[in-house]
Amino acid sequence: MRLHELKPRPGAKHRTKRLGCGESSGHGKTSGKGHKGQKARSGGSIRLGFEGGQMPLIRRLPKRGFNNAAFKTKYALVNLVDLEALAVDGTINEAALREHGVVRGRFDGIKILGNGALTKKVVVEADHISASAREKIEAAGGSVTLRDRSKKEAAKA
Repeated sequence: MRLHELKPRPGAKHRTKRLGCGESSGHGKTSGKGHKGQKARSGGSIRLGFEGGQMPLIRRLPKRGFNNAAFKTKYALVNLVDLEALAVDGTINEAALREHGVVRGRFDGIKILGNGALTKKVVVEADHISASAREKIEAAGGSVTLRDRSKKEAAKA
């Protein structure tokens, strides 16, 4: 099979509905919008949950419980496979992982997991590490240093 022989699956492509193209098209005059009313006007879209001015259901129901998700400590997970692929001399820390694109975005710390094998000697600096990852790093001749959590917790407070 060649690229020029590729075709979309049957039923995947549809003709676009041609609105306002005369009465005989079946979509002329009101173009499928009915007669008058808010949804027939230009710009007449209503937001999700709007009930025409009536107090919406989501606001009528009582709110109960507590959700602590906003305050959860989020860790960037890094496997030994990712560390093996890095060409870093010296310490592998958050700055090195960000520089090489292994981790990105916002998180509170880094956790090293033991998925994969490690053959080179590395010095790893992280917030948490699994027992299997620590075992494999030390077996390869490397070392692990855990970052001090008290500084981060003091900065949050």
